[in-house]
Amino acid sequence: MGPTWKQRVLSTLLGATVASGLTTLILILVEATSVLLPTDTKFGVVFDAGSTHTSLFVYRWPADKQNSTGVVSQALACQVKGPGISSYASDPAQAGESLQGCLEEALVIIPQAKHQETPAFLGATAGMRLLSQKNGSQATAIFAAVSQALGRSPLDFRGAELLTGQDEGAFGWITINYVLGRLVQYSFSGEWIRPLEGTLVGALDMGGASTQITFVPRGPILDESSQATFRLYGSEHRVYTHSYLCFGHDQMLTRLLAQLVQVGLASPGPLVCHPCYHRGYRAMLSLATLYESPCVHTPPPQHGAGNLTVEGTGSPTACVSAIQGLFNFSGCEGRGHCTFDGVYQPPVQGQFYAFSSFYYTFAFLNLTSKQPLATVNTTVWEFCQRPWKQVEASARGQERWLRDYCASGLYILTLLLEGYGFSEETWPSIEFRKQVGGISIGWTLGYMLNLTSMIPAAVPAQWRAQSYGVWAAGAGFMVLTLGATLGAAAVHLLWPHS
Repeated sequence: MGPTWKQRVLSTLLGATVASGLTTLILILVEATSVLLPTDTKFGVVFDAGSTHTSLFVYRWPADKQNSTGVVSQALACQVKGPGISSYASDPAQAGESLQGCLEEALVIIPQAKHQETPAFLGATAGMRLLSQKNGSQATAIFAAVSQALGRSPLDFRGAELLTGQDEGAFGWITINYVLGRLVQYSFSGEWIRPLEGTLVGALDMGGASTQITFVPRGPILDESSQATFRLYGSEHRVYTHSYLCFGHDQMLTRLLAQLVQVGLASPGPLVCHPCYHRGYRAMLSLATLYESPCVHTPPPQHGAGNLTVEGTGSPTACVSAIQGLFNFSGCEGRGHCTFDGVYQPPVQGQFYAFSSFYYTFAFLNLTSKQPLATVNTTVWEFCQRPWKQVEASARGQERWLRDYCASGLYILTLLLEGYGFSEETWPSIEFRKQVGGISIGWTLGYMLNLTSMIPAAVPAQWRAQSYGVWAAGAGFMVLTLGATLGAAAVHLLWPHS
């Protein structure tokens, strides 16, 4: 006697259940990959208290860090209204109040639920370093005032500190290599990889009061005091870095004018001829403010602290000669691997990015397109020889720095070529940039990258996941398995016996 209809239907449903179940299991196991579920986002705030102004930057990164350093991006850049905090020596409380506008913008960007866990820092650079040398009590009062103001905010304020020149240079190097993807990259295969060591670039930074050079030399760094070491993305980096205080853009101009005043003392009357100012330029300047700078070591003239008449002569040859007088090149005579003032430096090598005042000066002169050195020289010299009225007419709205671009351009050439040792062959390795990938180049991002190594990383949740097509097929076969199972049970229980 053959199987009954009930037995045939039941066998068919049970077979379908087994086949569909096996298919579902295979789809679950095959094509599955380990993925990390989205993790929380962390934020950090850094105030860059420079010599001429203060900027605030908000950074964010995922809580699950790559090789012990967070993947940081810039969320906000805000320039504080007013001068740098070192300018508030006579009214320290105002230094703290000046930060409130940008701080309020940062609090809008950062979710309120994260305010208390968001670290905030203030780093002061060469302007405050100079004030600390000149009047330590005034510098202490300013740091106390900004700490009190930021301490009242809902953020986790960790303190205000005076960065060393070495820190400023090293963190700038980290920033430029990070935004260029030279420290870590995300590959097409979905993995984080570290680029080759030879692809790292050097950093040339110039602020108002100091300038820094940082790079990885070919050989060993013979002077340990000029070496910075740090660990990022699982790799250790050793770089040469040196900061030259009083060789920043603003202090260079101040020292240059003071030097010309000393030279002009032999001529009768308070008139100084300035070879770096354009022919036809004439202005009255205060002697008192000139000699307030700690970078000016010559005494003021005895004929009083009144006003001084400065007249431009537009002579690039005399201007270069005056700028060279700011450097002590004789301190390196008979010494190898030396720049000026007796400072050790290995030979420059590799690609360099020049930013801050390096960029702003050459951008005004339209020299940021990697022009040959001969073209750069010719352009700067021709600009210096233009009459003041012609320069004024061609650059409306830029009067603040207009008279100084000649001196700045020639100073940059002198510093890079005669100071740091670049040549016509290595000049093409320098790129003048303000931003990379929409991120501002400076020390603050490098500071935050280094800081994230001290913030505990949350452990990301892990799961098995498939592509949408595989997941949909698996879900379909799971429904068929469930349907066949229920059908088999219904046949067994509800179908009447023969």
